[in-house]
Amino acid sequence: MTKSIFYFLTIVLLFTSCKREWNNPYDSLGNWVRRSEFKGLGRASASCFVINGKAYVGLGYNADFENPTERYLRDWWVYSPANDQWDKIADLPGKGRIGAVAFSLNGKGYVGTGFDGTNYLKDFWEYNPQTNLWVQKDDFSGEIRSNAVSFVVSDYAYVGTGEMYDGNFLMRFNDFYRFNPDEKAGIQWKKIQYINGSKRSGATAFTYDDKAYVCTGSNYLYFVNDICEYNPILDTWINKNDLENNSEISILRNNASSFVLNNRGYVLLGEQSSNMLKDVWEYDFENDSWTKKADFEGSARVDAVSFTIGDRVFVGTGTSGTKYLDDIWEYKPSEKYNNED
Repeated sequence: MTKSIFYFLTIVLLFTSCKREWNNPYDSLGNWVRRSEFKGLGRASASCFVINGKAYVGLGYNADFENPTERYLRDWWVYSPANDQWDKIADLPGKGRIGAVAFSLNGKGYVGTGFDGTNYLKDFWEYNPQTNLWVQKDDFSGEIRSNAVSFVVSDYAYVGTGEMYDGNFLMRFNDFYRFNPDEKAGIQWKKIQYINGSKRSGATAFTYDDKAYVCTGSNYLYFVNDICEYNPILDTWINKNDLENNSEISILRNNASSFVLNNRGYVLLGEQSSNMLKDVWEYDFENDSWTKKADFEGSARVDAVSFTIGDRVFVGTGTSGTKYLDDIWEYKPSEKYNNED
């Protein structure tokens, strides 16, 4: 073998060994199984929380109503995974809305902020599953907004980021607030540290090991490429490895869904430059790295809900751009992709 051929083969082998390999959707792990359809109208930008092994989904938008004010929905439904069944519960007494935040804390559900088609909102409501009643709590203490994120860590809830159009400018935010519903009225919200980096809306958040992670979203004309970790004990944010965006991997997006399962975080669906997405990305907390998983098996979509009940995860609703969806899917991360189930 001549030296030139040897060098050529060496370069090819080095290139092949260094090249990143991304999972093929048809041979990678991650399977989706269809469950009972959401019993309410199909909708985008719904909100959800989980209490005692049941998921509560409500609010959102459906454009099929002739009256524009009816398009912003107020109804709520509860899902029982044990029998794969949806049941109606009390409507929110406040206005129907999109882009609201929701979470559960100490056995009760909470929802607030959002946009009702005319106004941006800051009211906050508490749902008691024992009485099937909603009670109003302190208004969110930041600016009115929609498309914020929320998370719960160490017995407190946190709400921040988002957007608001004031008639002249679209404002985006990077402020955060802590919520304690057990405080007396008037002092239930406390401002905390701003998230690092850019203002953003349409981000997503998930929690792991008593820390929170906020990533994706957009700021005006560009997608935010950082992922920030929040430590509630120190009230500090630190930046993890930036999200990548190139010809092989693109995690950047707006209005995605996320969850944590089996010590891994997941970001999926959403949109990028008006393109609806169906890819799924798994985050390794220990190594601060991302791996592409099998695609979501339903339609590509944006503004879907996701919820974790025990060791089970469900994703559904949202919009494909032309349709408002009511399908619900369960994720099986350790199973092979199978589009026949």
